[in-house]
Amino acid sequence: MAQNLDALRLALQHSPDNVPLLLLYAEGCLEDFQVEEAENSYQSVLKVEATQLEARLGLARIAFLQGRLSEAAVRTEQLLTEKPDFASAYLLMTRILVTEGDLGRARSLYEKGVSLNRALADEGLEKDLRTVKPNDEGSSGPKRLGVTSQGSFVEASLSDDGEEDDDDSHPRGGAAFDLGLADFERPKLNFSSVGGMEALKEEIRMKILYPLQHAELFKAYDKKVGGGVLLYGPPGCGKTLISKATAGEIKANFIALGLHQILDMWIGNSEKNMHEVFQLARQNAPCVLFFDEVDALAADRRDLRQSAGRNLINQFLSEMDGADSQNDGVLILGATNAPWHIDPAFRRPGRFDRTLFVPPPDEAGRASIIDVMAQKKPMGELDPRALAKKTPDFSGADLKAVFDLATEEVISEAMRHGKVVPLTTKDLIKAATRHKPTTKAWFESAKNYAMYSNQSGFYDDVLKYMGLLKK
Repeated sequence: MAQNLDALRLALQHSPDNVPLLLLYAEGCLEDFQVEEAENSYQSVLKVEATQLEARLGLARIAFLQGRLSEAAVRTEQLLTEKPDFASAYLLMTRILVTEGDLGRARSLYEKGVSLNRALADEGLEKDLRTVKPNDEGSSGPKRLGVTSQGSFVEASLSDDGEEDDDDSHPRGGAAFDLGLADFERPKLNFSSVGGMEALKEEIRMKILYPLQHAELFKAYDKKVGGGVLLYGPPGCGKTLISKATAGEIKANFIALGLHQILDMWIGNSEKNMHEVFQLARQNAPCVLFFDEVDALAADRRDLRQSAGRNLINQFLSEMDGADSQNDGVLILGATNAPWHIDPAFRRPGRFDRTLFVPPPDEAGRASIIDVMAQKKPMGELDPRALAKKTPDFSGADLKAVFDLATEEVISEAMRHGKVVPLTTKDLIKAATRHKPTTKAWFESAKNYAMYSNQSGFYDDVLKYMGLLKK
C-alpha cells in the first residue's frame, strides 16, 4: 500500500487537480490509516468540485472514524437529501445508527442501501442487525422513511390504507420514537470499565453520585437531586464514556442525544423535540440525559443571526430550569470540545453550574487504559508502563489508534504465516512513533481562551494542567 501511495503522490505532483486521482489517493490513505492526508485530499477535491459526492461522503466517513458522530450524521443526511439513491451513504448512516444503538432505523437504512447496490452487503453489519425484526422501531405499524430538505430523517407510521397515522398514543410519547430514543436502556458499564481517570471519577462521585444515592438526605435540606454538569476537554479523552459509566454507577436510564436528533427543518419542531426529550427523561427518572457536542445546541446567541437558532437555545435554557416541569432525578450532562462557544447563560447556577475538566490521561491512567484495551486482543508480552511512558499527551482515542495501527501490521504478518500472531509491547511502541497525539492542537486553542477570557476562573483547571497556574 505504501508503494501505491507513493506512486499516487508522484502522479498528483504532475496533476494536482485531477479529481479521480485525488479520490483514489484519499481512499488509499484511509486504508492505510493516514486520516489527515485523506481529509486534505478530499478537501482538495471539493475546491475543484464543491458538490462532489464521494469527497463529501469521505469527509463524513472520517468524522465517523474519529468519533464525531453528530457531524458524520449531519453530513450523511445532507447527501441523502440531495441524492436519495446514494447507496454508500445509506451504509454509512447505518453504521452511525448502530454505533448509537438505534438498530431499528439502522436495519431499514441498511436494507435500502443494499437494495440499491447489492455489492455493498456487509456481513459484519448484518450480524449486528440480525436480531432486529424488519420495521421493529417501537411502533406497531410499518414505517415510511424519507429525508427532509434540511437533511433530517422523517418517519411516519402508515395505517392499513397507506395514509399517515397521526396517533400519538405511544406509552412514551410519539416524538421519542421519531427521534430513535424509545428503546434506551441502562448502561452495563460502570467506573470499573473505564481505565484511568481516577481523579475525575472521584469528582463525579462527590458532585453527582453521592447526592443521587442519598436523595432522602438532600431532600431533608430541600436540595434538589439532579441538575447539570458540563464536561469539557480535548477530543478523545473519554467524556462520552465517563458519562455512560456515571449512569451505570447509579443504575439510571441513559439517553444520549446528538445534534441531528434535535434539529428539524420545520419552524418550532426543533423546540418541540427538545421538550419531548426532557419529558422522556422526567418520565423515566432517575435518568442521565447526555448531550454530546453540546456547543452545537447551546451556542452563544451573540454569534447567531437567525431567530430559529436563538429560539432553540431559549427552549434548552427553559427546559434546564424546569420552568414548566420539575427536573428532580434528571441529571443533564453536556460534553464539549469547545466550551468557549457555549452561551454564558448555560453556566449560571441551576443549569450547567458544575464543570469538570476531562484532561488527557496521565501515565498511570494511560497504563490502565492500555490494560483495558489489551483484554480483547491476542497479546504476547505486554508492559503497559513502558508503552505509557512512550505516549505522553496521548488521549484514549490516540491509544486506540496505536492499537489499530499495530494490529494492522500484525494481521499482515498473520496472513503471511497463516496463524494468529500475538501483539507485543514492541509492536505497540513502534506504532506509537507513527501517531502524533491529537490533544496538542486543542491545548493551543484553549490556551488563548484560558489566558485572556478567564475572568470567572472557568479555565483554571486548564491553566493548572498546562503549568501556567499554581495548584
